[in-house]
Amino acid sequence: MEESKRQKQFANLLQEEMSDIFQREGLNIIHGGMISIAKVKVTPDLMEARFYLSFFKIPEPEKMLAHIKSRDWELRKLLAARIKNQIRKIPVLHYFLDDTLDYVFKMEEVFKNLNIPKEEDNSTM
Repeated sequence: MEESKRQKQFANLLQEEMSDIFQREGLNIIHGGMISIAKVKVTPDLMEARFYLSFFKIPEPEKMLAHIKSRDWELRKLLAARIKNQIRKIPVLHYFLDDTLDYVFKMEEVFKNLNIPKEEDNSTM
């Protein structure tokens, strides 16, 4: 089912606010790597939000995702303080690993290997 306009607007609001929270809490740059919110999906009743996090140059993304999940209550509280006047109930937050970036790098590698030109033997000239 396609997302409604309200879902998209609310997802954009959540993404903007959580991105700012991640920056202020120091969660966006860790161990020389970067964490960003790739996309946010909201259920039709606006009671659940799924955050897809993209990890760039972070050695153990699963551990970092677990760390973020462990701070869920704190992040939800900070989010509630920011959007409390715009919505009645704060949604339940879920965090997932977004592997789109890894997939893009793998596909680029495959395409590079396909486009390697064969060197012609110029010794016959």
